[in-house]
Amino acid sequence: MASGSILVVVIVVVVFVLIKVNGGGGKAAAGSNGPTGAAHANLVNNVTRMPANVLDGVGGGNISSSNFIPASKVSSTSASGSSYFATVNGSPPLTSEGKPEMLYIGAEYCPFCAVERWSMIMALSRFGTFSDLNTSHSSSTDSFPNTPTWTFYGSHYTSKYLSFVPVEEEANYRQGNSSNQNVPYATLQTPTSAEQALITKWDPGTGQGGAIPFIDIGNKYVQVGDLSPFGPQDLQGKNWNQVAAALAQPSSAIAQGADGAANYLTAAICKLTNDQPASACTPVVKSLETKLSNG
Repeated sequence: MASGSILVVVIVVVVFVLIKVNGGGGKAAAGSNGPTGAAHANLVNNVTRMPANVLDGVGGGNISSSNFIPASKVSSTSASGSSYFATVNGSPPLTSEGKPEMLYIGAEYCPFCAVERWSMIMALSRFGTFSDLNTSHSSSTDSFPNTPTWTFYGSHYTSKYLSFVPVEEEANYRQGNSSNQNVPYATLQTPTSAEQALITKWDPGTGQGGAIPFIDIGNKYVQVGDLSPFGPQDLQGKNWNQVAAALAQPSSAIAQGADGAANYLTAAICKLTNDQPASACTPVVKSLETKLSNG
């Protein structure tokens, strides 16, 4: 009887190990077709440790100055469907754990969120450390299908300078893994009432609100959508490693967009941290601070 019980335990353990290895039943397996194992670790390293000289070499890249607006233009710009980076000087400041908070609201299916995550990861990694980042892709049935990206769902971020609160509202697959496009995407997370209030205030749209990606940086700056002209069209046909390689080439079109957008996010965060740390808030980044709207 004892040996039989041991055999049963061993079989159960083996089954669970096989499930874990093959991603059975796990959300990450459903959402990711990217590199795994050592290749994944190398990819994470390449993106989260982008050299400062590379980012400084891009500066503001090809990001148009028309993206940057004062709070007074949020309603009209939002109603037009345009992306924007607004200086809102919200009151009170958005904080958590005694630090400025950067709130992100998006969804895995969204191709525009897919693009923005590359810039966000590079910017935030200059102030802290990510763990449990998984590769993902936008919906295969939306515009710009299968845009290579990451997901913040299940990830963790630590920093002594700021808090990062990501909300991935929906997955990139539909409820019940249905192939019917009329079936909603599977729900992952829901914004709190306070978070929803920020979306309604700074992302009003045509009265419905909720355009994504939505980023609130300490209630001083708000970004809605991607910073033009960079967008998901720039990543079409690329895989994760190809995007990462392009990010490290300042003259590439992808770097001019993604690195430039990352530098503007970095500049906004630096305004909240009193330009700390110096490794992030370089002279190039500080020069971008002056290009943000004065509200």
